[in-house]
Amino acid sequence: MDTDNKHPGIKSVGWALVQASRLHRSRTGDKLSELGLFAGQEQVLQALGNSGPMTMGELATILRVRPPTASKTVSRLSALKLVERHTEPGDARVVRVKLTKEGKRKAAAIESLWEEVEGELLQGFDNKDRKRLRKLLRRAAKNLAGFTGADQTGFETDDEVDVLEAGEPELAATA
Repeated sequence: MDTDNKHPGIKSVGWALVQASRLHRSRTGDKLSELGLFAGQEQVLQALGNSGPMTMGELATILRVRPPTASKTVSRLSALKLVERHTEPGDARVVRVKLTKEGKRKAAAIESLWEEVEGELLQGFDNKDRKRLRKLLRRAAKNLAGFTGADQTGFETDDEVDVLEAGEPELAATA
């Protein structure tokens, strides 16, 4: 009996997305463990590596998590001496987080790891397919963010994703 075609969600975009996401997370997690990190920690290091020092609130917003979740991850990374926390002069309630030298090294290694896993994920995709997939996933995430009350910014960057690739009418018509 062919069970591959019997899954009730086989024609569901959401089901396919969850499966791809789980496999991506598993592969990334395997690679992160080689660096002594756990899934989720790399996102903090990447955010700080790309944007520089930021407040806990800014970090939580970028990661699309609640501040206590960001704080918990930062505490773990601080114990590993990958990030430092400093209170803002004049307002001790504001805590800024920044990478240590070792954190910067890990962030660079994560960037390389991320590119490797992305290459594996998108093997056989041409550049047009890669851009289209990225745009469609951003649009889907933005749709859900609207229903959940989450921050909807940051889904269509890359110059509004190159003005919807300037020539893909099926995407531009639904944007």
